[in-house]
Amino acid sequence: MKLLSSRTRYKNSIFSVNEEQALEPGGLRIQRAIVRHGPSAVMMPVDEKGRVLLVRQFRLAAGASLWELSAGRVDEGETVLAAAKRELIEETGYRARKWRKLVTYYASPGYVSETMTIYLATGLTAGQATPMEDERIECRWFTPKELDRMIQTGRIIDGKTMIGYLFWRKYKP
Repeated sequence: MKLLSSRTRYKNSIFSVNEEQALEPGGLRIQRAIVRHGPSAVMMPVDEKGRVLLVRQFRLAAGASLWELSAGRVDEGETVLAAAKRELIEETGYRARKWRKLVTYYASPGYVSETMTIYLATGLTAGQATPMEDERIECRWFTPKELDRMIQTGRIIDGKTMIGYLFWRKYKP
């Protein structure tokens, strides 16, 4: 596919919305609105008991408070792993001695360029959280049995949390 044009229609400090035209190999011209968003880091802290730490915060787009894995965007010049380490401290106060990449995926490739990389964080040490001014975050540990039930009953509906948790359960590193 060949990109013919890209025009920014909206831009803020987090993302831009571009109107893009492309030509498919068969000659078909397509036009799409694409949200251009940098990569995000997702952290899955697991303690020595096998429990997973989730955060709960109100998500304006969802109109609800959701239990989810901690996550945050990667700042310019920062690696995804460095962002994961920073975000874990900011949102939960925890630091991890061991980090292992679980998976990278596109959040919604039909219209968003954002990739999300999920890291397993272990060897945890508690500390003081330093959330951003607009973040109201509650943290809680969940057992795998609780998480299985929450996913099955629709109490967890966040994609990164389901992908990270189910990936970890299936392919435990």
